[in-house]
Amino acid sequence: MSKRLIVNADDYGHTRGVSQGIRQAHLHGLVTSTTAMMNYPGADEDLREAVHACPRLGLGLHLVLTSGCPVLPITKVPDLVNPEGKFYKYDPFVERMLALDLTQVNLEWHAQVEAFKNAIGRLPDHLDSHHHSSYFTPALFELMLDLADELNVPIRLPFNMEETALAGINSPKTGSRLASRRNGYAQVFLDNFYDESVTLESLTSILQQIADDDLHDSFELMTHPAVVDDDLMRTSIYNEKRAEELKLLCHETTLSTLKALEIELINFSKL
Repeated sequence: MSKRLIVNADDYGHTRGVSQGIRQAHLHGLVTSTTAMMNYPGADEDLREAVHACPRLGLGLHLVLTSGCPVLPITKVPDLVNPEGKFYKYDPFVERMLALDLTQVNLEWHAQVEAFKNAIGRLPDHLDSHHHSSYFTPALFELMLDLADELNVPIRLPFNMEETALAGINSPKTGSRLASRRNGYAQVFLDNFYDESVTLESLTSILQQIADDDLHDSFELMTHPAVVDDDLMRTSIYNEKRAEELKLLCHETTLSTLKALEIELINFSKL
C-alpha cells in the first residue's frame, strides 16, 4: 500500500518569522501545506509571498477563536472578545464555549475566509483551527463542516472517530456526515512532533510508523516550524522549539528516511 503524507505547518501569518520559517521548511524540507491565521497583521502580505516563492505549497485557513483580534469589528462579534477587544485565550474560551453565539462565530469565520480570498484571489484548500477550537463542541464542529461543505474543501480531523472523548463529536449523525463528504480528511492525524518530542529520533520514528501502517494510506503530520522573532516570543508560549522543528524538518537524515521509506508527500488538494 503506497503511503501519502501531508506535512502541515500551522500558524502561517502569526508573525513574519513564523511565515518565513514555514516557507523555508517547504522549500528545503518536508512541509507541503500550511494554514494561515488571517486575523494577524501581515498575514495577507505573507500569503502573497507564499504564492510567489512557494507555488507548490498548499494554502489552507487556520480558523481562529482563541488568539489575537477578530477580523470583523468587535461590535459585530461582541460575545467572542474580552474587554480588550481580543479573542479569549484558551482557558477562558473553554469556560465559555458552551455559551458561544454561533451566529457570531459563523460571521467571523466567513470574514476570515474572505480575508484569505482577498489576499490571493482564491479560496483555501482546506480548513483546520487554532488550538483545535472548532472541534471543542458538537455545535462548533457542525459549523466547521457547514463551512467546509460550502467551500467544497477537506478538513483536518484531529482525532479518531472511534476513540475521541469529545462528547457528541463522534455521534452517528456526524460520523455519517464525515463518511459521505466527497472532500474528506487524512485518515490518520499525527500530532506527536511537538514540544519535548521535537527530536530527530521522534521524527524518523513517525515516518517509520507511517510506512509500517497496513490499514491506512493517507496521513497528516502537524508541525510548527518558524524563524523565532520577537513577536513570536511575545505572543506564543510555544516559541523556541519551533526553530528546532524547522531544523529537523529540513535535516538530511529526515529527507533520506522519507526517500528510503517511499512515502509520497502531498497537500490537501490531492485528497
